Amino acid sequence: MSPANRPGNRPNVPWPGSRGISCCRTGRPCGRLPVVSDRNVYLNGRILPAADATLSVSDAGFLHGASAFTTMRAHHGKVFRLARHLGRLFDTVGRLGLRVGATAETLAEATGSLLAANELAEARVRITLSPGPLDVEEPTTLITADRLPDYPPEWYSKGIGVVVSSLRHGSALGGHKTGCYLPRVLARQEAAGRGAAEALWFTEDNRLAEACFCNVFLVLGGEVHTPPLETPVLGGIVREAVLELCDELGISRHDDRPLTIREALGADEAFLTASCSGIRPVIRIERHGVGDEKPGPITRKIVDAYRELLDRECAP
Repeated sequence: MSPANRPGNRPNVPWPGSRGISCCRTGRPCGRLPVVSDRNVYLNGRILPAADATLSVSDAGFLHGASAFTTMRAHHGKVFRLARHLGRLFDTVGRLGLRVGATAETLAEATGSLLAANELAEARVRITLSPGPLDVEEPTTLITADRLPDYPPEWYSKGIGVVVSSLRHGSALGGHKTGCYLPRVLARQEAAGRGAAEALWFTEDNRLAEACFCNVFLVLGGEVHTPPLETPVLGGIVREAVLELCDELGISRHDDRPLTIREALGADEAFLTASCSGIRPVIRIERHGVGDEKPGPITRKIVDAYRELLDRECAP
């Protein structure tokens, strides 16, 4: 990669979270992440306007990335598989040994109250937990709920292109969603600077892991494959749902063996999964076309089944 294309050396690529229209709303790859609006938030037991919510400058999540979070999709005003999100969140809390002041029950109730306060049916919801200020016994609990981004329809009808990140996947925190997200942000910036929607991460020993903020699936010889959790990769809620749907649809699936760059480039189909953006077909990896460079039949079948699952489990 030339120096001009290295993360941090592209002044024309905005920093994620900077003010303005994000790629989630326009479809143009720009490297930005969704920005929290001026709606209400839940902070430490209270629902209040986002502009009035403040954190201590000594909050451990801010100073050291000592936080755990989960991002969820609300459909018809109900979070898809909330209990599983919360179970994974508290698994991470336990793994990190974080001091928190919330329980699954209080988070579930607060999430519902915030969605109602913001009058949101289709929403992006994030829960963040941190130990709070270093010198006091007050952990931080923050929940935000904003309108679900207007993802470009062509992502789903035509598919997206991805690149291979120059960064390597590997961390003691692999498989967990923590405040230490800078490497993923840099990888997303790199992808945006190269005109791609996402970047695939490989481990130091060249095993396929995941995308910056998504799990990855390959279709090889009519069978669905995704990297095993011990790669390590995040145990995505939609990843889990797709594996369940494959069983229901009679599609052979595998999540127990490593995948290589050769298999990724030679896949018949590929797709990414995430809670908010759902299932996005991948039609190009770098300059290599995936299959016939359009969403394949197995991917389309899984997408349709997932939409039905969302409607069923989040029925109003």
